[in-house]
Amino acid sequence: MEMERSNLDSEMEFPQDFRCPISMELMKEPVIISTGVTYERKNIEKWFFGYKKKTCPATMQNIENFSVTPNHTLKRLILVWQNSHSPSSSSSSSPLPSYKRDEMVSLLKVLGSSPFKVNSLKKLKEIIELGDEMKLDFIILGGLDVLFNLIVQILVDCSDFMVFRACEEAFGVLQHLPISEQDDGKVIELLSKPECMKSMSIILQRGSKDARVYTITILKKLAKSDFDWTVIVNEQGIGMFKSMLELASDEISMKASSSALQVLIKILDSSKKSRSRAIEAGAMCTLIELLPDSNRSKCEKILQIIKLLCECADGRVAFIEHRLGIGAVSKKLFNVSEMTSKLCVKIFSLICSFHPTEKVLEEMMIYGAVKKLVVLLHMSGPSSMKNKVLDMFKKHGNLWSRYPCFPSELKEYLCLHGR
Repeated sequence: MEMERSNLDSEMEFPQDFRCPISMELMKEPVIISTGVTYERKNIEKWFFGYKKKTCPATMQNIENFSVTPNHTLKRLILVWQNSHSPSSSSSSSPLPSYKRDEMVSLLKVLGSSPFKVNSLKKLKEIIELGDEMKLDFIILGGLDVLFNLIVQILVDCSDFMVFRACEEAFGVLQHLPISEQDDGKVIELLSKPECMKSMSIILQRGSKDARVYTITILKKLAKSDFDWTVIVNEQGIGMFKSMLELASDEISMKASSSALQVLIKILDSSKKSRSRAIEAGAMCTLIELLPDSNRSKCEKILQIIKLLCECADGRVAFIEHRLGIGAVSKKLFNVSEMTSKLCVKIFSLICSFHPTEKVLEEMMIYGAVKKLVVLLHMSGPSSMKNKVLDMFKKHGNLWSRYPCFPSELKEYLCLHGR
């Protein structure tokens, strides 16, 4: 079987990107070195450790880090290409893939020359949706470069309707391409470019509903990878956060709303600066008003974001200044899931630690938060959540104990004396 595969490989004309730059042979175990170039493992290791070379063979850059990282994406693409182009595959499959591949080539040429691009992009999207083989061919044929040129054109003239529509549809194509934690190829490289991020920000703020869903889907995929959100936070901050919050409020498309919340969690978790920008964009107000009618999944995401925002002083101020803040979070405590209860306790712990005003503490009593926290204290077994609750009672029990509904046994437990 291995001999048959080897003979088959020698008879097939493989794309240049599948060949090792050292041997020019098809790679079986592709690895990436510190310069970003991919080689066959045995060849590059021989170059480094056999020949004692300290340069990249392809770029001749000096190298200090000689570690290698498996290029899982390229290996997967090579296997898909081999299987789709083998004689057995060709004889048993329909002629449709070959026909569609030719159509893809034709469409890419049209996109490079014709001013009427929207219909071509829609057809291209339909072809890519046929499967991994079509996505692979699209990348090999230079489709990413074509998309990038369309995407950045909006930065030159965003007032041109046809340019704007072409950019929207380009993101519609791009959303179907694979992005994962192991995707170290050209798709991530394209999306990492500042120009691409700026275009996504424009589409999120001014695009059609479908285009905004395309864009948030791409950002959701990026959120699952090790992506640097600095460009979004520094250059597109407040406007982009407002757009994502608008999508999070979408009552028609639950998928778009959920994706927007997931992206927000990832971005806000990346830096304190991002949280400040989100607060400026009105995130706290929007999220508190979304909380009462949210289902379990949405509720957990919203509370996670509120907790992240409450880790900043401005976020805590925004929370306590909203007339529904304490009441909305109190209602979710014990009523949704264990995760929401933990998040509620963390939020109250942050508020009680940094802003324990009499008004805040009274609202916690009035809206039933204190009563529910008492129940937590009676749960068996130690836990970090229970410790946070105990700490709140030790610090603020004197005020709460003034209320008739405050349990007398708890006063004794905490050694408190009500007035």
